Amino acid sequence: MATTIHSTIDELNRCLQNASAEDVLTWSASTFGDQVALACSFGAEDVVLVHLISSLDLKIPIFVLDTGRLHEETYDVMNRIREKYRATFEVFSPQTEPLQNLIRLKGPQSFYESVENRRECCGVRKVEPLSRALKERKAWITGLRQGQSVTRVGLSKVEIDEAHDGILKLSPLVDWTEQQIWEFIRANDIPYNSLHDKGFPSIGCAPCTRATVPGEDIRAGRWWWEQPEHKECGLHSRQPSH
Repeated sequence: MATTIHSTIDELNRCLQNASAEDVLTWSASTFGDQVALACSFGAEDVVLVHLISSLDLKIPIFVLDTGRLHEETYDVMNRIREKYRATFEVFSPQTEPLQNLIRLKGPQSFYESVENRRECCGVRKVEPLSRALKERKAWITGLRQGQSVTRVGLSKVEIDEAHDGILKLSPLVDWTEQQIWEFIRANDIPYNSLHDKGFPSIGCAPCTRATVPGEDIRAGRWWWEQPEHKECGLHSRQPSH
């Protein structure tokens, strides 16, 4: 069965290899209907996808993981996107008891102490809420790009998300460059997070994100105290290639 599924994914990627982001989104909506959704954290790639979904008039649900520790600038762009595109967002927050227990036992900043503690915090604030967001879904859409980090170099437009019951994970912008993203944002006057203008190419929770300096990797400001190969929160953990 696994071989058959992977063969199907390989065939999908061959078919979509030269497809535009618009084509991938349109295919996603027509194939999965309301059982596909966009995960939006209001980074540059995500606002591009919201714009495309709106301009194509696709009825793709959009959900947000509100960790409770986002930057004020993130909430600001969320509101501006909502107003411009008349968008509604499904919001998923951490469950109260696990979050209270984490803070009671380890304090509010345990994530600085070790990779394991940081992943535990991400698990409570992001990974578990994502599992609820994807319940009953057949596919989800992300703003991942190959050029974002060393952990994303081998990304494909279509992958199997083994962590979430084998649903499909779609990345329409996987082959876009950072320059293409920003040219598109400016050409279409898309609201974006003002932290991008302050040296934040990648934005997550406020305590775990800093500005970068010229020459640093795009995700150098995320969990900057860790090695590059560890810089995933668990939302986009990938299985070894088959």
